[in-house]
Order: sequence, then structure tokens, then C-alpha cells
Amino acid sequence: MTAAVIPRPGVIEFLEVPVPEPERGQVLVRLEGCGVCAASLAAWQGRPQAPLNFPLGAGEPGNEAWGRVAVVGEGVSDFEPGERVGVLTHAGFAEYVLADARALVALPEGLDAEPFPARALAGAVNVFRRSFIEKGQTVAVIGFGFLGALVTQLAVLAEARVIAVGRRPCALRIARQLGASAAVLLKEPEHDALAMETMRELNGGQLFDVVVEAVGLQRCLDLAGQATRDRGRLMIAGSHREGPRLVDIGLWNRRGIDVINAHEPSLDVLREGLREAVAALECGLLKPGPLYTHRFPLNRLEDAFLLASSRPTGFMKALVYL
Repeated sequence: MTAAVIPRPGVIEFLEVPVPEPERGQVLVRLEGCGVCAASLAAWQGRPQAPLNFPLGAGEPGNEAWGRVAVVGEGVSDFEPGERVGVLTHAGFAEYVLADARALVALPEGLDAEPFPARALAGAVNVFRRSFIEKGQTVAVIGFGFLGALVTQLAVLAEARVIAVGRRPCALRIARQLGASAAVLLKEPEHDALAMETMRELNGGQLFDVVVEAVGLQRCLDLAGQATRDRGRLMIAGSHREGPRLVDIGLWNRRGIDVINAHEPSLDVLREGLREAVAALECGLLKPGPLYTHRFPLNRLEDAFLLASSRPTGFMKALVYL
């Protein structure tokens, strides 16, 4: 099979490697595609927040894969060849991937034409589920990438009032299309106080019931804490891998903020989120299709990485097809 291999930061090679054979409890999946996520970019760039040993394994760091079952190992009864599945894996940039059966979720026939970047969809559903967003609440989504867009969709469906905050005007236009009541452009860090003032004005002078920090940056965590009302909920959904963070614990204490860490890598948690994402897509509640803005074949993986790094106008999510 053909697999992408990253021998050192910033370099991608395409090698012919043996197709793995499933052992007991495992499933071999013929992949259809894999999304490009921030963690994949960090690994490819060799950034400190992604401490990996190079060369990376075949297909790594593909985190958002889907495909069809090719071979089932001994003891696997929940899946059969030909069945379409979402796959929780780190090796999705290859034609095949071997996974524990517990890392798969079946996709219904009604979704056959839909891409399914499994980990991204599962993560967004898990963030929303833990946020306990309800009808009539005010919600600020800070960071409007793919994750922020999906959480906004779900919050709007829950009949909450959403204000989106992001660094790209094109993304904020998408936020309004998805039902956000307003959008605030986050400029340079020295303008964050003005952004906070604008958010508050757009919310009738009040702070927010729920704030979702979906970036993973210190400044966005700071802004999220400032925007959360007394006894409100601060959802940390971004991946904070760059090292320790400083928080205004005095402010958090005074306001009695509930801080919920919702960026969870647990296989059991992700699988549950994946099942709920399947149900939400199948019944039309979650509609990520318009957010898949760019598609690349596997041999153009570097182009996909470069595009996802630069995030040009109109970009939301890149998918790599096998």
C-alpha cells in the first residue's frame, strides 16, 4: 500500500509498505479519506507541542479518518467487510489502517456520500455535550475554525444566542450563515480589551452563560475567562499543547466559574461522541458539508498541510482522499 511517511519535520515521502494483517480483535480498514487537523500540522512542522520521534510511522499523523472494512480479525463480530466506518486512529494518511475494533463506529448507508473526519466530529459533539447549552442562554465561541463552527451549529439548534469571535473575516461570515447572532473580529493582542468590550455590548452589556474557547492559545483563554459571567461555564475545547498556561484564578474564584476541560483524547469518550455525531448527521441536525472547503489526493498531502497552515480566505477544513 501507499503511505505518507514524515522522516523529519517539514518533509513528506510516499512509500510502498506492506498492508498490515489484523490480529485478534483488530480490523483492517481501506481508507477513503482523512481530515487535516491542527495536531497533524504541529507534528509535520515538528513544533514543541507535538513531541514525536522521527521518522513517524506510516500514515502518521492522520487523526481524522474514515473508510470501509477490508478484513476483520479473529473475535470481531460487530463489523464485516465492505461496511463503512469512522476510524479513531493516528495513521490515516495511508491506503489502509489497522485499528482495534473498539476504535470503529459503523456509518449508515444514508451517509455513504458524506466525508466523515471521525475524530473532529466526535470532538465537537463531546464539547457541545459537556457544555450543557440550553435554550435562551448566551454563548460566546472564541475561535472560529472547524470546531467552533460545529459547536455553533449545535448551539443554534439548541436555541441559544451565539456570538462568534475569530481572527478571519471570512470565517465570521460563515458564523453568521450558521446562525450566530453576531461576530467579533479578534485583531492583534493589544486590541483584545476592545474585543471584550464589543462582545459585551453585543450581549446587552452582559457577560456570557457559556464561553467555548476553541483555539488553544493563551490570549483566547484569557478572553474566555473575562467573558464568562458569575457561575457561568468556561469550556476549554482548544488543544493547549504549548506548555503551562497562566490563568486569572482570582477572577475565576470571584465569579465562581465552572471550568470544563472538554478536549478529551480517551478512546471511550471519543467513541461515544462519534456515535452521537453519526446520529446527528443522519437526521440532519449537524451539517458539516459546507465546511469541507478543500480536497486533495494523498500525493498532494504537503499542499493540504501548507493550505491548512496559511488558512486563506474561504478555508475551513481540508480533506485528503486516498
